[in-house]
Amino acid sequence: VSTQSTWGMKIGPDGRLYAINPEAGFFGVAPGTSYNSNPMAMECLHENCIYTNCVTTDDGDIWWEGMDQPCSGGLDWKGKRWTPASGEKGAHPNARFTAPAVQCPIICDDWENPAGVPVDILLFGGRRAGVVPLVMETNSFDHGVFMGAQACSETTAANIGSVGDLRRDPMAMKPFCGYNMADYWAHWLSMGDRLGPKQPKIFYVNWFRKGSKGEFLWPGFGENSRILAWLCQRVDGKVGIRQTPIGGLPHPQDLDLSGLDVSEAAMKELLAVDLKAWDEECTALEKHFGQFGHKLPPRMKKQLADLRTRVRQQQSRL
Repeated sequence: VSTQSTWGMKIGPDGRLYAINPEAGFFGVAPGTSYNSNPMAMECLHENCIYTNCVTTDDGDIWWEGMDQPCSGGLDWKGKRWTPASGEKGAHPNARFTAPAVQCPIICDDWENPAGVPVDILLFGGRRAGVVPLVMETNSFDHGVFMGAQACSETTAANIGSVGDLRRDPMAMKPFCGYNMADYWAHWLSMGDRLGPKQPKIFYVNWFRKGSKGEFLWPGFGENSRILAWLCQRVDGKVGIRQTPIGGLPHPQDLDLSGLDVSEAAMKELLAVDLKAWDEECTALEKHFGQFGHKLPPRMKKQLADLRTRVRQQQSRL
């Protein structure tokens, strides 16, 4: 439904969840975006766009690092004269583009349908170098709400503070939730109760897991569609899962990796579950959820306790 947020969710006459995308366009981090990494994003950027903190080239165009085309020089994001030999990057690491959604060549025909579109999958995610696998299916709607509530990312240039610090951002709603976040989670749980057997499946993704040398193990960008295809296969009942203490993980052979330069060892690490790290994560989550006091829904407390139990039972078997 959206690249950023899906709001206006409601239960339709058929009992299913429907949603609209309230946004009129797309925005994203410019550096690293190219026809190689995200061709459809690049196709959106030919006109009617807003760019911030990029390089303004000598011929009046826009440029950033990772665009996969040369730039001889121009004004950098600070308005100073810049060339590739300047010794520093011309575009800010958090330089952005904003484009009208209607310019996307593959946008869904129903993207402005006021009735919304049916939702079969809810997807949460975070930016973690370790601990969290590439993709996991939650065990239930309550477990999915719990995973969304614990969402955590390592800070980047887009955040205030030191790069690499862990920051909890429940359901990516911390800047937008105008009331107690625990009440927000209670609302999610009540929506799951109302949906009953027509609840969407909830998954959690982490495109940013790194190897021992600090390299990204997964190529990301457009290749994430391979994981989205697996999610759809799960909804259709075409593939199974490997059940683990944290949730359901893909069997590697069920992921379409054709044409990717991702080794078997990298895939093993991408789908690994470090029980010791998850036990430590449970301790961190106790502190995270503790700040909500009596407002925290008991079902969230139960999900945390159940996670810790599953993790420690598996540890005891090894």
